[in-house]
Amino acid sequence: MDATSAPTTNVKRLRHLLQKLDLDAALLRSAASFAWATEGAASYINIAATEGEASLLVTPDDAFLLTNNIEAPRLEREECLHEQGWTFKVAPWHRQNDLLTRLTRGLTVGADLPTPGAADLQTPLSRLRAQLTPLERERFRELGRLCAGAMDEAARAVRPGMTEQEIAARLAAAAQKRGALPTVLLIASDERIFHFRHPLPTEKKLQRYAMLILCGRRHGLVCSLTRFVHFGPLPQELAQKARAVAAVDAAFIRATRPGRRAGDVFQAGVAAYAAQGYAGEWQKHHQGGPAGYEPREYLVTPDTDDEITAGQVYAWNPSITGTKSEDTILVGGEGAEILTRIDGWPGLEVGADDGQTIFRPAILKRD
Repeated sequence: MDATSAPTTNVKRLRHLLQKLDLDAALLRSAASFAWATEGAASYINIAATEGEASLLVTPDDAFLLTNNIEAPRLEREECLHEQGWTFKVAPWHRQNDLLTRLTRGLTVGADLPTPGAADLQTPLSRLRAQLTPLERERFRELGRLCAGAMDEAARAVRPGMTEQEIAARLAAAAQKRGALPTVLLIASDERIFHFRHPLPTEKKLQRYAMLILCGRRHGLVCSLTRFVHFGPLPQELAQKARAVAAVDAAFIRATRPGRRAGDVFQAGVAAYAAQGYAGEWQKHHQGGPAGYEPREYLVTPDTDDEITAGQVYAWNPSITGTKSEDTILVGGEGAEILTRIDGWPGLEVGADDGQTIFRPAILKRD
């Protein structure tokens, strides 16, 4: 392969990183980095595993795909990675380590996962993955539509008496049939919503109040959203919390502008919590951050110095005990585009002194 060529745009960016860090090669073993470097190809078999069944080794002159005799046919014929420009290096499934040792002998290597003798590339790669190409932004738009449709279908099918596991199954099926792989499914009903920020679904049956959380993956990209359903009259305290968390989320979204420091956006959200009368709630759960090939490529804190740029995707998720507000947004120069907005879903319009109104989802009320 010519030294000036690369299989994808992101491999070119990876080579610039190698030069900056004075490394000879980058070893990408995670499913997230594999998808990023190959424009969306899947190296995973177990969707819960961080490491895929194939790795990429990139040098200034070469781009190798390292895999075993089990995975090679699919990666070649269905993912078309040979056509993309990757040089396949295939080993028997029981001799893969020998292949990597031969290819990296004498090289100074960086890796995206802990690897003996390799420099840690996890942080710089997460920053690279958060800077999206035009193709990735269009794919995010499509993914947002698919996940929003899945959430709408599943949430409107919820009925009292369903178990949390049944609700999760409906949400998973709605996402999967649209081509979005559900990688996170968190479901809680009634009192469990107030007790746990990350509620794995159980056999508990829904009485009145349900929370549905989905992270969906397609072409390696991951978007996130949360919605609530309530049967019967909405308690006043819950309605108040829902309005408050919507205002906090709107503050995050409004502040997420190109050129802003991410830590300053975080502080705008913290100030909104205080203004709504819930000053300590931000400490009970993370507030989100830039999305990409992970639900959050990294979490934003008050100390995060990264500058927000146009074309990034963010997923903020402020929560006040018993409520939450979460969508995936595309950062633009004139404001945010909400990628997971559900047409026809009830909403709350949150205004600001500058006249800008942010639409946030309300609790879906059912009889």
